[in-house]
Amino acid sequence: MLLCADIGGSFIDFALVHPDGKLEQRHAVPTPVDDAESFITTLQTLCVSYPGVPLHIAIAGVEDPVTGHVNAANIPSIRSLPLREQLSRHTHRPVRIGNDADCFALAEARFGAAKGHRNVFGLILGTGIGGGFVLDGQIVPGLGGVTGELGHAPVVIAPPLLTDPNEILSLVPLFRCGCGLSGCLDTVAGARALERLHIWAGGQAETSHTILTLWENGDPQASKTMSVWMSYTSAALAHVINVTGSTVVPVAGGLSNSPLLIQTLDRAVRDRILASTTTPLLRRAILGKDAGILGAACLGPEMCYDPC
Repeated sequence: MLLCADIGGSFIDFALVHPDGKLEQRHAVPTPVDDAESFITTLQTLCVSYPGVPLHIAIAGVEDPVTGHVNAANIPSIRSLPLREQLSRHTHRPVRIGNDADCFALAEARFGAAKGHRNVFGLILGTGIGGGFVLDGQIVPGLGGVTGELGHAPVVIAPPLLTDPNEILSLVPLFRCGCGLSGCLDTVAGARALERLHIWAGGQAETSHTILTLWENGDPQASKTMSVWMSYTSAALAHVINVTGSTVVPVAGGLSNSPLLIQTLDRAVRDRILASTTTPLLRRAILGKDAGILGAACLGPEMCYDPC
């Protein structure tokens, strides 16, 4: 068995996980976001009743495989902290740390919508865009600990020879991204980005939920917005499929609640990839709030992979 924690900016979701994915002793506690000592003490307290049981963590951040330092945007207290080493020392047990999008992809590959597939790319269409790449039940390691970061691929490019920012923006939705680049998929495809894209395309300020509802009901302006959204998002995902060869893409996040969006995006992606297939690639994820904890459990060899 494993102790697993899905750590968000507000709460730590904690449970004891059995090899078959059964969860026990599950409960949530507030996340100490501003004090590293309190953060470590909180996890130490959660683990104290289970001496020696390994601790696996899913977190919205990246652990540098060389330095061991963690960069977690929503938990300032642990930025640049060698978290795994500190937790292992204070809790007296082995510790593993994984990115939450990676853990989502692992969980769906082991227990969820992608079970039975060796090559899986998990896609999160939420406030932002995230992803994780799983091969044979393991996350493919990346440079600096980064892999599957579909949201930070610059897919919107300025027209050649144009230098006037206003003229460029009148032609393409080239927006600045929080990562420091411009034109990332995150700037046009996430929920908040969709709201900005709708205004850029000529619409009025609306929530992403309203835009999707209008589009599903045939509204011309929402259809124009979603046409732009679909073009950029399907192109980026087609690149991913061509490079990774993934045979299934479980999709989570708020935007995935629209079955029509997933179906339309799936057709657009299959129209743009090299391999010809009539079988849908995109599937709505099925594990919901359990994905973080179950994915954390899959970070090590303790939770064996069975693609069947």
